[in-house]
Amino acid sequence: MYESLLNLSSDPIAEFERLQRELQQVLGPGLGRPGSIRALASGAFPAINVGSTPSSMEVYAFIPGVDPNELDVQIHRGLLSISGERRPARSTEEGSCSIYANERYSGRFKRTVSLNDEVDTDKVEAHYCDGVLRISLLRREAAQPRRIAIQ
Repeated sequence: MYESLLNLSSDPIAEFERLQRELQQVLGPGLGRPGSIRALASGAFPAINVGSTPSSMEVYAFIPGVDPNELDVQIHRGLLSISGERRPARSTEEGSCSIYANERYSGRFKRTVSLNDEVDTDKVEAHYCDGVLRISLLRREAAQPRRIAIQ
């Protein structure tokens, strides 16, 4: 196995998948179900984008398949937390099917974003549409850029 580390392929993803298969053979099925190097890492669901405008901080959480009434969004001590649970998807045809790869995340999740002091935590809006949770946090007026008139 260690010799194979010296013979790296020109396709790094294929090489990582090959190494992952070898590790699963050596360590056995105790690692859980086979995964993929392309799957979300543990703790990385939901995927988020964080950006800013001159007047706000914008957080987008991509949470398809989750009922928005089951989401919990909180701000506490400068941290924005998004938590909830994604139920496992069960196909009616799965009855006799053995699953060997399952890349769809299911289970409880929590993502936390650190907020800076410029954000006014009393002026927050959250909207959920088509699997995307958008949270807009307005900046304090003193933190917003303003144009100074030259006299």
